[in-house]
Amino acid sequence: MNKENIPERKESSEQDIVLISKIYESFEALEETLGKLKLEEPLFITHVAKKSFADTIFSTVQKNNDRKKLRRLKN
Repeated sequence: MNKENIPERKESSEQDIVLISKIYESFEALEETLGKLKLEEPLFITHVAKKSFADTIFSTVQKNNDRKKLRRLKN
């Protein structure tokens, strides 16, 4: 990887964080709306989907952090 690509990746990471945040906020808004409408089954499904989304994100972040640690140890 050359030095010219590093700023692009940083910008992409920031965009990823913004997108992830917007998706999570959408889950929150949908849960709130379904709760107010007292639609229990869709509310439960949305809650499970939000949890799965969060688990996937945290898992991916952990894997990336582990890879970075391994690279540092190799160098």
